[in-house]
Amino acid sequence: MESIGNKNLAAVIHGKMDMRLEAIAITEPQDNEVQIAMGSVGICGSDLKYWMYAKCGSFSLQKPMVIGHEGSGTIVKLGRNVKHLQLGDRVAIEPTIPCRACDLCKHGRYNLCPDVTCCATPPVDGNICHLYNHAADFCYKLPKNVSLNEGAMLEPLAVAVYGCERGGVRVGSTVLICGAGPVGALTMMVAKSMGAQKVCITDIDDHRLSVVKSLGADLTLKILDGKDPKQIATDIEGLMGYRPDITLECSGSDDSFITALYCTKSGGCIVLIGRGSMEPKIPILEAAVREVDIKGVFRYANCYPKALAMVQSGFIDVNPLITHHFDLKETVKAFETARSRETNSIKVMIHCDQ
Repeated sequence: MESIGNKNLAAVIHGKMDMRLEAIAITEPQDNEVQIAMGSVGICGSDLKYWMYAKCGSFSLQKPMVIGHEGSGTIVKLGRNVKHLQLGDRVAIEPTIPCRACDLCKHGRYNLCPDVTCCATPPVDGNICHLYNHAADFCYKLPKNVSLNEGAMLEPLAVAVYGCERGGVRVGSTVLICGAGPVGALTMMVAKSMGAQKVCITDIDDHRLSVVKSLGADLTLKILDGKDPKQIATDIEGLMGYRPDITLECSGSDDSFITALYCTKSGGCIVLIGRGSMEPKIPILEAAVREVDIKGVFRYANCYPKALAMVQSGFIDVNPLITHHFDLKETVKAFETARSRETNSIKVMIHCDQ
């Protein structure tokens, strides 16, 4: 581990396209925290948005911020109240920390807590760094057969689990997934594991479609630039043979949302996992008159243990989605790789211990 005096190396976003490797202070973990020597951290679409635009959705960069939230590592220090973890334990880090006391927290929906904080969501620092402190009760010990890379992948896998739960995916469901990026691919795998009868997945990229096909997607459809969403819905219905019960929108494209409104069967459900524009222009009556439920997703709640169980059991293999590896000093190159379609990247992993 590289340290500079009492400081450690971190990837810090200062503004649009302005990422710097800087030495940041090492603080002692608080009583209910652990200090983690970071191992693997995946790059998420939100990380790219903060780097490219200094904002993501309604969150804007307020000051320089350490980026990264899909992390795992090894515990090197314990707060004095921490009893369930030990020095040397390898852990996956659930990045959200709620108040634990409000009505939403007490009812299990802590992701909606009004005081919730999250790694790499302004103004809170993330964990692409050497040493990082986090609440111990949101760290999950990894069993011996789960690697640090797989531990980092639990974050997007938890998103997929939560999205499928919100949509009510069950045995016999027919499912459309819009977007074959990391979350879309994982959502497909989770939907299949929950018993979905048929899963169709769409994307604009041939390579990603070939990957999800190899991982178990029943049907794939390439979306051509500029094609009318209503026609795409017709094409999907023709390919599947019917309208899907559930559409899980993972691309963040407004046009995909519109396609979902036309495509999902009457009485079905649309889950918005991706993040589109703040005020999309959509044919909302198409959903209203056909009683198509539209549900949102904000991160996840109570899904990390389920995601870990899926990986530990071998039920879901996340490794084929990890396409590129970089060490901490190559973080800018890693982000450039994740941004470029020419690299055929799916999940880019940064190794903070190298």
